[in-house]
Amino acid sequence: MERKLFECGTVLVSEVAGFGRIWSSPFTSSGRLGISRRLSSSCQGIVVKASYSTARISSKSNGSVGQNSLFLGTETFRINKIYGTYPSSSTRESCVLDAYEDEYEGLLINPERLPLNANDFTSALRTSLYHWRLKGKKGVWLKLPVERSELVPVAVKEGFEYHHAERDYVMLTYWIPEGPSMLPSNASHQVGVGGFVINEKNEVLVVQEKYCASAFVGEWKLPTGFIVESEEIFEGAVREVKEETGIDTEFVDLIAFRHAHHVAFGKSDLFFVCMLRPLSTQIVVDGLEIQAAKWMPLVEFIEQPCIQGDSMFKKVTEICLARLGKLYCGLAAHQVISKFDGKSSSLYYNVVEAQDFNCKGD
Repeated sequence: MERKLFECGTVLVSEVAGFGRIWSSPFTSSGRLGISRRLSSSCQGIVVKASYSTARISSKSNGSVGQNSLFLGTETFRINKIYGTYPSSSTRESCVLDAYEDEYEGLLINPERLPLNANDFTSALRTSLYHWRLKGKKGVWLKLPVERSELVPVAVKEGFEYHHAERDYVMLTYWIPEGPSMLPSNASHQVGVGGFVINEKNEVLVVQEKYCASAFVGEWKLPTGFIVESEEIFEGAVREVKEETGIDTEFVDLIAFRHAHHVAFGKSDLFFVCMLRPLSTQIVVDGLEIQAAKWMPLVEFIEQPCIQGDSMFKKVTEICLARLGKLYCGLAAHQVISKFDGKSSSLYYNVVEAQDFNCKGD
């Protein structure tokens, strides 16, 4: 048996030959068996050869290897109900995809160090999954940039599942242990905000949307929209009012929120109503989304059919009126830092100290 060094690590050829399956083959008449096997790109694509010598086989053996079947440093595996063999541990570690370990015994594959073509990626991925299974790893996260999208069907074929996608990448996951996956699901909610802005004249800032359902054409409503990534709820409300009407505002408190399900693409929806104080009066309409905007007398706003005929809008309006009359306290945003993650975050809660009771009547 020849013993040669493998370029991606000091691995004997006896540990490498047979990569991909267990070799068993009749001897040639000369009693020598030649094997050549190319490894994945993660192992630099080196061709490794092995030779096997034995005494001449008698005619009674019919040239069959029998008990002398060649088994060169391989291990049997089973992934996704497929059986096969992989190289032993020293070789396998040289061929595993580069990945970062997380605190949950999982892995995030490094997207910047993926093999250059689909075939090499397939080999490296199979080797990696087998290796990680032996190491007792659990969840695997695979983030594929748009420019490597040709690897998506390869990963799916190997058992990866879609998790979520953004403009520049798709995230896939693989759960190694038996049983259901314990990895967190994709985001389940979209978050909307509405701004209740009332001035000193007891007028409410309202808009007519350019694009809306036929039932709401011509109706006046509060400025609303969706918060963006890494944006606070109250910041989103202030921004949406500014974008749609040109009015600058400041956050007073969070009045109420609605929770609905099966809204957009089967996702749930959270909608937060914030009371805002106007800091300007001149309206500048956003022509892309808004048909018109104006200051409407509070009584006129309340008496609209779209308010009186909708139990949710009617209740929200009643809560806002109670807040104006200091009969109701909303939730204020307070910045706190938790030892859980060491980061600052907003905690919304009601008044708990005497000096904060500005929402209570005498």
